[in-house]
Amino acid sequence: MNSGDCEDNNMITIPVYLITGFLESGKTTFMQDVLSSPDFADGSRTLLLLCEEGETEYDKEDYLRHNIEIETVGDESQLTPQNLEALQKKHKPERVFIEFNGMWDSQKFASGSMPKKWELVQVITLVDGSTFEVYLNNMRMLMSNIFRLTELVIFNRCTPDMDLQKFRRAVKAVNQQAMVDFEDADGNPIDIGKMKPPYDIDADVIDITDVDWGLWYLDMTDNPDRYKGKTVKFTAKVMIPKKFPDGLFIPGRNAMTCCANDIRFIGYVCKSKYVSRLKQRQWLEVTAVVKYEYSEAYKGEGPVLYSTHLKSVGEPEDELVYFN
Repeated sequence: MNSGDCEDNNMITIPVYLITGFLESGKTTFMQDVLSSPDFADGSRTLLLLCEEGETEYDKEDYLRHNIEIETVGDESQLTPQNLEALQKKHKPERVFIEFNGMWDSQKFASGSMPKKWELVQVITLVDGSTFEVYLNNMRMLMSNIFRLTELVIFNRCTPDMDLQKFRRAVKAVNQQAMVDFEDADGNPIDIGKMKPPYDIDADVIDITDVDWGLWYLDMTDNPDRYKGKTVKFTAKVMIPKKFPDGLFIPGRNAMTCCANDIRFIGYVCKSKYVSRLKQRQWLEVTAVVKYEYSEAYKGEGPVLYSTHLKSVGEPEDELVYFN
């Protein structure tokens, strides 16, 4: 065996899977399904950290037989690199699952609480569809903070009378990259289909009103086939980031993603030969052809607008856009 075949203990990373959501959102049932699946029931040394106790319990003795050790973390203050490093030395896991407390700050944990060898590889959020609107109305900021970090949101216990498109928009408003799945009370997947735009998608020029701006912004990313080669018209504010390439700017709007304290600028890259004449925060009526191509601003492919007409206009009565 040559040196290239030897494991360097300093280079080994421990994959961490973070499962989050509020109490009784189905995290434990989901974890039980995952740990018994062929992908993970392979005998690898696994550490499962439980950050809250729900109605469903784990059979710890059975899990031990499958090389899964369970530790309980009763307080958020215990989630320090030092404490977690001690658990790492105690159990020497090859992977870590964390059933996270939805009331705790998952972003803070992900950004600074893990031992150096731990690598966060996936974040999944479970949401009880039957209580989601209650949380959204009363704890919107906390719910939005959970969505910002996640890669997949699973709404379970959904019923036909729920506005699942609204649920999906609530996630996409704060995290466009997140996947959103829906399940009924029996765990069967629900296909909600594509949202039907409130504007005429087949018009020669798709006219986006201020009211529909947020919905259009989300749909442009989710359904590129609807817009490739189409011409759109909308009102937006000019932003020209520093060190942006010549001939590019971002026509966008300030959006309320969850509450009045969480407003951010959103928009898509736009190409125009008149960028040098534009002023920051100037309001324009933009008419542009939509293409999808690589842009350094996205660090990948995304909607790129090719302007055909720019017209200076006054500030709209309400410059904020919403996602409902």
